[in-house]
Amino acid sequence: MNPESVFKIKTNADFDEVALNVFGFQYENNPVYREFCNYLHRNPNNVNAIDQIPFLPIEFFKSHEILSTQSPLEITFTSSGTTGSLTSKHLVTDLTVYEESFRKGFSFFYGNIKDYTVLALLPAYLERTGSSLIYMVNDMIEQSEAPESGFYLDNLEELAQHLKTLDAQGKKVLLIGVSFALLDLVEAYDFNLKNTIVMETGGMKGRRKEMIREELHSVLSKGFGVNKIHSEYGMTELLSQGYSKGNGVFECPPWMDIIIRDTEDALTIFEDGKSGGINVIDLANINSCSFIATQDLGRKKGKEFEVLGRFDHSDIRGCNLMVL
Repeated sequence: MNPESVFKIKTNADFDEVALNVFGFQYENNPVYREFCNYLHRNPNNVNAIDQIPFLPIEFFKSHEILSTQSPLEITFTSSGTTGSLTSKHLVTDLTVYEESFRKGFSFFYGNIKDYTVLALLPAYLERTGSSLIYMVNDMIEQSEAPESGFYLDNLEELAQHLKTLDAQGKKVLLIGVSFALLDLVEAYDFNLKNTIVMETGGMKGRRKEMIREELHSVLSKGFGVNKIHSEYGMTELLSQGYSKGNGVFECPPWMDIIIRDTEDALTIFEDGKSGGINVIDLANINSCSFIATQDLGRKKGKEFEVLGRFDHSDIRGCNLMVL
């Protein structure tokens, strides 16, 4: 199936048509997903709408090879994990699809990356291999072509100086960082930024006590002197990202969507406004699986969604239908 159809989506009707085509393609070409669908008695002959498509529990990326193609691997993205724990593996056979997804996704919400200086504070990700986030941000740094763009690991003083200087010069700056590192930065230095987007990628990674989003964003907003903290919603198992420009309200690019499911019955889909488990449709995942039941809790209204937290336990109730 040609991935270009994914990035030509303009309307809801386009999305539904491509999603159903992708479902048919992945049912035929992804043995793990096909077996899961067969267990639920769902197949292209009786699935006629988005809300009838089965969503593969995200844990399957830890225990199975999720592939819808025979093409050779180009890279394997892996999740972070504690010692001895299983990590998710996203097997990627075509990096150009990932690159097109995150480049067009960022441009859709923020414009041309060449207009920005990209400062990245992602120590937990830099300290391991296989991070899809590092791959994306490294490409953003290179595409920006700004001499000051780059990664900052422990050199917070240098980062703080560059940040203040660039902002004072009126340069558009994107500071993208993991939550605990951004907190470290505002505790060590004072800022009053006027031209900088501060974007957190979530997670304390065991470095700090977890904070609710409202508290985290309040501390960061005050520390950086900005009105809003932006956020990125992505994960190892996805090739697309949702973005929030403030208040924890996210939107997806045209080839990605969120559906909310009942936490007690994974096959029941909720209408707008009700909270439940987040199912993600990521049509850029054309060569793996585009229909994933995550461990996140959320709520959707129209095109926007919020992430409310995570399940308390490792298993998604109502989804663990197969132990292979």
